Amino acid sequence: MVFSSLLFLFRFFPLLLMFYFIPAALPFLKPYSILWKNTVLFIGSLIFYAWGEPVYIVLMLFSTLVDYSHGILVDHFQSSSSPRGLFRAKLAVLSSAVINLSLLGFFKYSDFLIETINRMTGASIPLLHLPLPIGISFYTFQTMSYTIDVYRGDARVQKNFLAFGTYVTLFPQLIAGPIVQYKTIAEQLPARRETWDSFSYGIRRFLIGLGKKVLLANNIGLLWDTVSSIPHAELTSLTAWLGIAAFGFQLYFDFSGYSDMAIGLGQMFGFRFLENFNYPYISKSITEFWRRWHISLGTWFREYVYIPLGGNRKGLPRQIRNMIIVWLLTGIWHGASWNFLVWGAYFAFLLIFEKCFLLRRLQRIPSFFQHAYALLAILIGWVIFSFEDMGTGIHYLQVLFGFSGAGAFDTESLYFLTNYGILFLILILGSTPVLGRRVPECLKRCPAWLSAGLENGFYILVFLLCVAYLVDATYNPFLYFRF
Repeated sequence: MVFSSLLFLFRFFPLLLMFYFIPAALPFLKPYSILWKNTVLFIGSLIFYAWGEPVYIVLMLFSTLVDYSHGILVDHFQSSSSPRGLFRAKLAVLSSAVINLSLLGFFKYSDFLIETINRMTGASIPLLHLPLPIGISFYTFQTMSYTIDVYRGDARVQKNFLAFGTYVTLFPQLIAGPIVQYKTIAEQLPARRETWDSFSYGIRRFLIGLGKKVLLANNIGLLWDTVSSIPHAELTSLTAWLGIAAFGFQLYFDFSGYSDMAIGLGQMFGFRFLENFNYPYISKSITEFWRRWHISLGTWFREYVYIPLGGNRKGLPRQIRNMIIVWLLTGIWHGASWNFLVWGAYFAFLLIFEKCFLLRRLQRIPSFFQHAYALLAILIGWVIFSFEDMGTGIHYLQVLFGFSGAGAFDTESLYFLTNYGILFLILILGSTPVLGRRVPECLKRCPAWLSAGLENGFYILVFLLCVAYLVDATYNPFLYFRF
């Protein structure tokens, strides 16, 4: 479904661009340029969303209308500056949060809740089997942040429904983020300027993301699919390690690739989205890892949950409580299953342990061991994350550490190692800033014509390889679609 929407985007993207930039060619439309552009983006985004999931377009429009109207109510009540007005403004924020979280909870967690009640009580309540609306976790958080920011005074109320609707439905980051806070693009909605430099950068950034997803994530994902389907009694430790490393790389290049594509598309239309990943696998601690991974989600929970709960301002016990709450919510945000709650609790424990005891000690040991610790903890976390069946995840962990399975290695694990060895080396290099720093430095030493030719040739090659892969392949999962 998600992939069909992207194919639809590739087919109609030139048409969308043509309509978007019509004011540049027709002087009499220039005074209405931003109105025209927002209209084109709003309608185009709705068509894009409807192509993948036509039924739930009503749900997204309803969520948009709820927070648009609540933002106006908050602004109206606060303008009176009276205690009654401030109280009503708080009620409007609460109303917005309740409506948004109720929609998210109903569509995402109703079956999980029913299953839990059935197990605990022996009841047989039938499941609803509701399909998860595409991107609901992302646009719900976006619209909620708008109302909260208006209440806090961090953003001005948006009284133009078209501009607000453009923000909510903006197709580049609609399916899988990053979570764009309204205040970060509030000034770009009524006035933005597209340039050839930003447009060309957007194309390059989009192609990098496409290459990450199609050429890297998809190919290493095939290894994870193979390994995760092997019965645990036949699985060796080496195969298990290769498998979970493959999953970690697939998740990173899939999600960071989509974020790159979203940032690139945003640049083409004059929007500047904040970065969502910063080479998380070079981290030396779990604390550092979560500053680098899914930055927009971490920022959202920090600003709208952790700090309002008191953050680190009211002593260590309160801070620990706040961290536990945030990470349990982070876990369940990712999916309606117990393994995600356990995953959140696992990282909460590590972060608390680092804060209280470990971080200072880590800084005294060589960097290699810091990296090794962080990567080991991250990979264990990905095991918990990847298996919704907790029993299966526990068996996989036992195989990893040699407590069960078919031994240390066999011919199959050696085959995986040799067959995917070069790809793993590429993935390791791609997970570090080495290429991003060294390649531009080398290009600067070349003549301008050679540098431009090599750079453009690289992007053309990536595009052609991606097209060839997409035409031939049937394996095109988007892992963060389900979140």
